[in-house]
Amino acid sequence: MTAASAPETAPRVLVVDDESGILETLRILLKTEGFIPFTAHGGRQGIEKIDEIKPDIVLTDVRMPDVTGVQVLSHARQADSEIPVILMTAQATLQSAMQAVNEGAFYYIQKPFRNDELVAILKRAAEHRRLRVENQSLKQEIRRRDKSIGSRPIGRSKSWLEVLRLAETVAPTDSTVLITGESGTGKEVVARYIHDLSTRTDNSFLSINCGALPESLLESELFGHVKGSFTGAVKDKTGLFAAANNGTFFLDEIGETTPSTQVKLLRVLQQREVIPVGATEPVSVNTRVLAATNRDLEEEIKRGAFRADLFYRLNVIAVHLPPLRQRTDDIPLLAESFLARSAQVRNEAPKGLAEDTLDALMAYGWPGNVRELENALERAVILSPGAKIQLDALPERVTERRAEPLVSERTPVTPTLEAIERAYIQWVLQNEGGNKSRAADMLGIDPSTLYRKLARYGDA
Repeated sequence: MTAASAPETAPRVLVVDDESGILETLRILLKTEGFIPFTAHGGRQGIEKIDEIKPDIVLTDVRMPDVTGVQVLSHARQADSEIPVILMTAQATLQSAMQAVNEGAFYYIQKPFRNDELVAILKRAAEHRRLRVENQSLKQEIRRRDKSIGSRPIGRSKSWLEVLRLAETVAPTDSTVLITGESGTGKEVVARYIHDLSTRTDNSFLSINCGALPESLLESELFGHVKGSFTGAVKDKTGLFAAANNGTFFLDEIGETTPSTQVKLLRVLQQREVIPVGATEPVSVNTRVLAATNRDLEEEIKRGAFRADLFYRLNVIAVHLPPLRQRTDDIPLLAESFLARSAQVRNEAPKGLAEDTLDALMAYGWPGNVRELENALERAVILSPGAKIQLDALPERVTERRAEPLVSERTPVTPTLEAIERAYIQWVLQNEGGNKSRAADMLGIDPSTLYRKLARYGDA
């Protein structure tokens, strides 16, 4: 219950007890003293309210049936390590007080207590909370500025700078982000950049390639399992969602997951809890989810291969990475960075690029994108004895004569309108990485019309 007269900046205090009379008495006291009081009857409801209202302070009784005050304390500290938790008990001992402090309690007060004593403790807790949060915010802001200047992903092309600006805008939030783009465009690089600029940067950044594991093993890695849940499960295992608690979890190639796994992922995003394989009780998690795919998930939904409700949960913020062929201005910068990194590893001076070598890099289409460029340069460094990388050190596929593009200045003598339309549609599709929805937008037609045209041309 919220006090209407309390200012918006007043501390939000959650009171947890199994006695209704105490809850009502403390609610009135806190409201009178300028706090915003909330109450929870029993420890189980207290845990639910912590997740729901995110209080500034928790005041909880210790001895309660079912869920104790120490369990409420543990959950509160897990949800937010900066929440001061004050424990109340009628049976205080030195041992129990020491246990409370070791568990992270801010204060331990014995019932019955004077009102002014409790209010004084709450005011100290509120000031402690304010200073800790303010200090953390200042540190994070300094860190974000340093990282945004010092470790910004390389690139100066317009399309890439737009990606970085969007990443920097969403980084301080807890919104789920879906990163799309062809393989090798740097989706994990952008995910790590978002994490580094977020409020969770002091905590873990974990990632998994959803397409690299079979379904049964993937679910064990994601959600954990309990001992005996399947053959070989000799002990409990914490899943990556729980391991990344208060941090960031990056789900790469989310489009490769099975419908069964998608249902469980949807539950995590909706309920913020996981159920380990073989367990019956859910485990609360406070993990930011970033996901990535090189597939067109809207196309996958139409084929019945991906759940629409999961897509909408993931696609809160959409970040699309352009292929390298659409940001050729960045190739010299990326090449310089890769050569410098290689030199550092090999403990030698960085090699340069001969003029025709750079020309070849700029002219090639890079179907493998930035990853292919890095691998090609790593090979070239090894094969180049001199200070400059010559053309013949590049892979043959990079230097060989390229086929005519889909749309060329040299056209047939009498091309048909249909041939021109088909070539143009293919060219737009290629530039949009095969994404039919974006291609339809570029063409100025609705997707259904594009599908019909592709079917007529035999290109569907």
